[in-house]
Amino acid sequence: MKKLVKPFLIVQLILISWTLQAQNTTVTGKVTDSDGMEVIGANVTLKGAVGTGTITDLDGMYTLQIPDPATATLVVTYIGMQTQEVAVNSRNRIDIFLKTDAVLLDEVVAIGYATAKRRDLTGSVSSVQGEEIGKIPVTNVSQALAGRIPGVQVIQSEGSPDAEISIRVRGGMSITQSNEPLYIIDGFQSENGLQGLDPSDIASIDVLKDASSTAIYGSAGANGVILITTKSGKEGRATVSYDMYYGFKKLTKRLDVLSTLEFVQLEYERAQTAGDQECINFLKYYADPYDENKGSAADQMYTAYATLADVYGNRAGIN
Repeated sequence: MKKLVKPFLIVQLILISWTLQAQNTTVTGKVTDSDGMEVIGANVTLKGAVGTGTITDLDGMYTLQIPDPATATLVVTYIGMQTQEVAVNSRNRIDIFLKTDAVLLDEVVAIGYATAKRRDLTGSVSSVQGEEIGKIPVTNVSQALAGRIPGVQVIQSEGSPDAEISIRVRGGMSITQSNEPLYIIDGFQSENGLQGLDPSDIASIDVLKDASSTAIYGSAGANGVILITTKSGKEGRATVSYDMYYGFKKLTKRLDVLSTLEFVQLEYERAQTAGDQECINFLKYYADPYDENKGSAADQMYTAYATLADVYGNRAGIN
């Protein structure tokens, strides 16, 4: 009887070892994103099992021991990607594809080396949405900002319809240097400001007015920073929109300026009182050039004056 017990125990141990080997399965696979690129450092864990997991290597590969492959479920997580749960179903090879997790952020604003929600930001940030700008019939985006952002002044240098428009954030800060703010369009600095931008192409305009601007852009943002985000394509059905307006601009009052003849006569009087060199310059630009063989510059100026009415009397000026 004792001789039979020992072989029986050996057989039982062998059966238990086979059972354990049958239950523990090594699962391998590769984790990639929607573009087919390897996802490095993704967490691959066994659902419901604390401490059972691994991470993907430089090739996006993982290896994990599964105690119960028939009912086990793998959970794959990665920052910026949607969490995936995949049933093992006694498979030895499982490749997993992660999708980008596109979530709506609660208006996150960059502050130097970190981010913060807009309601928690202590700096002064003002925004204008593209829908508001698109409703205003203007040819220059700068005109649409007038009176819409506190602390931002839109100044037109002249009364002419095509006069240059300047923007001042919190007024002028320098006497000798430029007071223009820093313009950032879709993440890139713009030297031309808002010129050339179609108001209908703008998604939003954000203005950084306090220390928050210098924290990000340094001394370049000392006069404030204007961030412009333009519209871009969106996934979904194609849409076509049409918007138009027409109008005209004109000066309400035109200043009475000198005629061509009056301007040349004024230049003549100025040259007469400025000296011989100015008389020579006058003859060069408005009459026959100075010739030493024809006498002094004063004598040639007198001869030239008699011909000014004939040369410039009926000549139209340039507007």
